[in-house]
Amino acid sequence: MKKILFISTGGTIVSSDNGEGFEPYYSVDKLINSINKNEECIIDGVLLMNIDSSNMNPKHWIEIAKAIGDNYEKYDSFIVSHGTDTMAYTSSALAYMLRGLDKPVIITGAQHSIEETYTDAIQNLNDALLFAMQDIAGVYVSFDGKLINGTRAIKMKTMSYDAFKSINYPYVANVKYGAIRFDSSLNELTNINNKKFEPCYKLNSNIIIIKLFPGIKPSIFDYAMDNYDGVIIESFGIGGVPFSELDIHDKVKQLTSNGITVVITTQCFEEGVDLSIYQVGKKLMNDNIIFAGDMNTEAIVPKLMCSIGRFKTFEERKEFFEKPMQDDIKRIL
Repeated sequence: MKKILFISTGGTIVSSDNGEGFEPYYSVDKLINSINKNEECIIDGVLLMNIDSSNMNPKHWIEIAKAIGDNYEKYDSFIVSHGTDTMAYTSSALAYMLRGLDKPVIITGAQHSIEETYTDAIQNLNDALLFAMQDIAGVYVSFDGKLINGTRAIKMKTMSYDAFKSINYPYVANVKYGAIRFDSSLNELTNINNKKFEPCYKLNSNIIIIKLFPGIKPSIFDYAMDNYDGVIIESFGIGGVPFSELDIHDKVKQLTSNGITVVITTQCFEEGVDLSIYQVGKKLMNDNIIFAGDMNTEAIVPKLMCSIGRFKTFEERKEFFEKPMQDDIKRIL
């Protein structure tokens, strides 16, 4: 008999239109009662918060992580219902905070409210339960019949049922007609490994993302240097950062020289960043920067918050960030 804790945080799945637009309304009981009864499990529910996920922030991530950490020994698995807009950020944040996780944490939601006729909520809830019943470990997003590594999920569509994709990584599993089919090549990811559960809730959210575009003024980096502890730079292509008329390279050096932690990633969804290919990237390789490899932005943001929150030196932050966690990044050489 599996004991499952269902944590409700709000989102479209529990929303209702009061005449001024959809907003979170229904309680966790509404969601649990919509799941097909399973005699092999007991589901307890808690309404942790009831917010639109656009209002989700790192303080809420910590609340969710602590709700899991505080109940870790009491339950065999956890389901978190969540709004879709920031779900991928939350799934990554939980993966980094819940160190040594040896049980499944399944995050799900819906593109349409549970009160709507053509809602996808019922399917997603039942699929989440099926995955939560499995003997697997880690944080995952369950959506539209697919199980996605929580550090590799991205919301790609605003309205369609198949809103989430797995980027630079296979789907962990698929479910159809109640039957689950796991990707056999990912056994190492899902295996229970009996690690010691040591959650860490330290985050420093004082970071900024700067997306490069042709003509960007380097002065934006002066503002970042004066106001932030970490800067994520979304470069062009495989790692292009301009250095001629509009010299971003010099600004990056100034940032790192002043103790700002800088992460270089790419604006492209697939295949990641590699600064060793072009001159515009190679000029940065010897600076004290972190390489995001093939990570997605939704994982980079909370991982940088964790690295700055936990560690004081750049060397410690870089080692933490570039080390793969729940297969979030191809190993940086």
